[in-house]
Amino acid sequence: MSRSAHPAGPRYADVLPEGHYVAPPADLNALDPRVWSRTVSRGEDGAVTVGGRDVRALAEEFGTPAYILDEDDFRARCRAWREAFGDEADVFYAGKAFLSRAVVRWLHEEGLNLDVCSAGELATALAAGMPAERIALHGNNKTTDEIRRAVESGVGRIVLDSFQEIARVAHIAERLGRRQRVQIRVTVGVEAHTHEFIATAHEDQKFGFSLVGGQAAEAVRRALKLDGLELVGIHSHIGSQIFDTSGFEVAAHRVVGLLAQIRDEHGVQLPEIDLGGGLGIAYTSEDDPREPHEIARSLRAIVTRECEGAGLAVPRLSVEPGRAIAGPTTCTLYEVGTVKELPGLRTYVSVDGGMSDNIRTALYDAEYSVALVSRASTAEPMLARVVGKHCESGDIVVRDAFLPADVAPGDLIAVPATGAYCRSMASNYNHALRPPVVAVTGGEARVIVRRETEEDLLRLDVG
Repeated sequence: MSRSAHPAGPRYADVLPEGHYVAPPADLNALDPRVWSRTVSRGEDGAVTVGGRDVRALAEEFGTPAYILDEDDFRARCRAWREAFGDEADVFYAGKAFLSRAVVRWLHEEGLNLDVCSAGELATALAAGMPAERIALHGNNKTTDEIRRAVESGVGRIVLDSFQEIARVAHIAERLGRRQRVQIRVTVGVEAHTHEFIATAHEDQKFGFSLVGGQAAEAVRRALKLDGLELVGIHSHIGSQIFDTSGFEVAAHRVVGLLAQIRDEHGVQLPEIDLGGGLGIAYTSEDDPREPHEIARSLRAIVTRECEGAGLAVPRLSVEPGRAIAGPTTCTLYEVGTVKELPGLRTYVSVDGGMSDNIRTALYDAEYSVALVSRASTAEPMLARVVGKHCESGDIVVRDAFLPADVAPGDLIAVPATGAYCRSMASNYNHALRPPVVAVTGGEARVIVRRETEEDLLRLDVG
């Protein structure tokens, strides 16, 4: 949605920043392919299909709200990242975005590795058959049991995040008769979000070892001395929803500087560098993310240039897209309940879900798109706020968007780009039942994560 000077009249006044106005799209029935998954289309009768299935049929069979996951799109994005980086690099899907056993199988079949950060994510990965050597374990406070499970399973990497953890992982590995491959996570003083980054002083966070304070160098010294550890690389992560690789350039410069310091001090050249994830997607038509091949070319050039400048061999590069793969593949399907017009302000469109299935708007002030999907409409656009059914004034799904003025109870609307973090962060607030994840492909649909039931809630309540 474009922003321009406010026109005369009160229709969109008082709801947007002073002097700004959100222009309605030219066609409310159009579906921006940057925002929706690749198989989404609107049929001749006006209803939207995903993976060849009509959303009205999906709602009738599986109920609403429901996460509708385009399996073909998910797999295509996996392949795009794998092919972009090639055999000289590793692509780790960040499981925190969304993980299920079906997703793990797709990742395995499409040649991606997997990054997990909890015992539950590790258990899901192993249960679905992901080879342990293709799994990396993250986290700033891994428990002894999580570390033991990871080492026993033979995970390919554990990313070390504190001095206590260095000793803890080494001790567990030695007791198990293993030598665990590890990376050191460093804080490089770069914070990147969308098109902006800050290249200094971002040290106040719970993750990693500081480069500036010398902690990273000390972590390397300790790890190299311990028989239970095989230090293979350096890891960094600079932010989220990043569209510009400039921040990675600064981060790579500083990480390669540490690699050179390690070579000079210890006579060791570490073979891996992991630049993390955080790569952005389009939530609205204003977002313009880069394609995987562009990102791969840019990151590879940055690392190569920095290593050549430092006289180092180019290490094996790793990246960790999560949102960039899962996010665009899914839309959340809702049924409209109450429609409440506030004259001169906006219309509140209430749906049968809300912050229990998408907390990101309330938590991060995230922006989303929305569309009427059960039919087309020629009605004029109205400025709407899509809200949930929870007992919170902040229960907002889409803060400001245009919907046809004839939206009515019983209509189906869908919010795209909800594949990352929505189901992962879903809750039972107000004892809501978490929605199912329905995978669609080739005109067929199947549940890969079932809807919760009242029996599920009561089974945990041992009262």
